[in-house]
Amino acid sequence: MTLTAEEFRRIAHYDPETGDFTWLQDRARARAGTKARRGQSPYVEMRINGELYLGHRLAWLYVHGEFPKGYIDHINCNQADNRLINLREATHQQNLCNRGRNKNNTTGYKGVYLIGPGKYKASIKENGKSKHLGIFGSPIAAHQAYSAAALRLHGEFAKVA
Repeated sequence: MTLTAEEFRRIAHYDPETGDFTWLQDRARARAGTKARRGQSPYVEMRINGELYLGHRLAWLYVHGEFPKGYIDHINCNQADNRLINLREATHQQNLCNRGRNKNNTTGYKGVYLIGPGKYKASIKENGKSKHLGIFGSPIAAHQAYSAAALRLHGEFAKVA
């Protein structure tokens, strides 16, 4: 059985300003949810009626009365930050755009890769495919090209840092 907004509101409270959950029944207003490791980032999870739910999806349910149709993007990339101002509906592709640089990237700039002494390649993903943006003499110049392309292609979901 799928959890409804009404049922969730009877058993827990969500504070949109802090992103915190508290139990209303049986647990004397104790803080609800635990931080669990999923992949590389901690998400808040809650077990309700034997089912495990992610906190950001429950926050959306609590405020909007239904689960999101797609993904929920954490704008500041902190998956434990469930304040309403930090959550937005997104497609899978939009959610992927709002990520930091690859861990293997040694230049310090998202979308910029050292390809030789004094040569930096800028590239970006567009519709799941890598798009070459050019070769540059400095990582800053390459990052400027990446940033302009990210803003043009990904709009509000562009993450340039």
